[in-house]
Amino acid sequence: MYRETLLSFIRKESSAGIILIFTTIAALLLQNGPLSGYYTGFLHTHVEIRFGDLQIAKPLLLWVNDGLMAIFFFMIGLEVKREVMEGHLSSIRQVTLPAIAAVGGMIAPALVFLLFNSGNEFAMNGWAIPTATDIAFALGILSLLGPRIPVSLKIFLMALAIIDDLGAIIIIALFYTTDLSTISIIIASIALATLFAFNRLNVAKQSLYIVVGIVLWVSVLKSGVHATLAGVALAFMIPLESKNENGQTFSMLKKMEHGLHYWVAFFILPLFAFVNAGVDLRGISPEQIAGPVPLGIMLGLFIGKQLGVFGFSWIAIKLGLASRPTGATWKQLYGVAILTGIGFTMSLFVDTLAYNDTDLYRYADKLAILLGSFLSGVVGYLLLRSKFSRR
Repeated sequence: MYRETLLSFIRKESSAGIILIFTTIAALLLQNGPLSGYYTGFLHTHVEIRFGDLQIAKPLLLWVNDGLMAIFFFMIGLEVKREVMEGHLSSIRQVTLPAIAAVGGMIAPALVFLLFNSGNEFAMNGWAIPTATDIAFALGILSLLGPRIPVSLKIFLMALAIIDDLGAIIIIALFYTTDLSTISIIIASIALATLFAFNRLNVAKQSLYIVVGIVLWVSVLKSGVHATLAGVALAFMIPLESKNENGQTFSMLKKMEHGLHYWVAFFILPLFAFVNAGVDLRGISPEQIAGPVPLGIMLGLFIGKQLGVFGFSWIAIKLGLASRPTGATWKQLYGVAILTGIGFTMSLFVDTLAYNDTDLYRYADKLAILLGSFLSGVVGYLLLRSKFSRR
């Protein structure tokens, strides 16, 4: 049963990767074609919600990045909790290799970025951009290789990407938080305490969690902490098992995760890609691409990721701290390490936090994300497809 659920998850992420490719191409065509004015106008469409004195007014771009991405992080939180409690992160033996690999995959890209940008305080805000992995794209490419890739390697990549996302959440909380509002923090704390009480008292009403979750999101949004973290906090408060009015046991967590997965994979992430990947190529020169920030991002994804993931995995296996995925060769493991350099949606998201969508780099930073992710995807796919990666 669990194996079928896992394979279903992988298939969904694979098809989502294809949708992401098309939405990215559409955004690039619109931004660089005769309809660029309409595309830009769409991104800056003013949307406002008001309840008495409470007002939330943002352009559509920020509603996607702060609102819909909170739902994405909510689902990531549900996945992390499920995997930790009963899945592939539930034991030390299972979690050791992907955890060590994920740490390496965050340290090495950050060091590569630091190599190019040390000394520039504003540029250094982007050190976390190349540390992320896009699970949809990475698993999508693995699916194209069919049975030549062992399932254990796909599980390794999925677990690594989930831990990677958890690392990104911690980074956002620690390093991308602005001036804090005391009142909003207090309201958020009360909402979180209420959710914790619901969990401990075995409250099985999904609607109650959602209502208090909305209060939590609004208060976090107004607090100065990035609003997407509210989604993760809410997810950790959702009970894995509950009892309905008839006394029957059911999993609220799995029910919510299953219900959200299609929305996230086929609407939220594609819409995020559509509004964030529209890079204006007309204003980017080769000199700008060769600048310290774009080079740090591109090489951090393509070089730093593979060196960190494979290097830390190799050390862990050689020291006996973990074992190589069953049935996988070293070259297959290296090919998957290259695929982790596909940052895309998560890297774009961190980029918006790091540079606040300023035009200082004239879209060269976002183009570097696309190029680094493209190189990682193509090279990783070709290596895994080659006869040298097979037994």
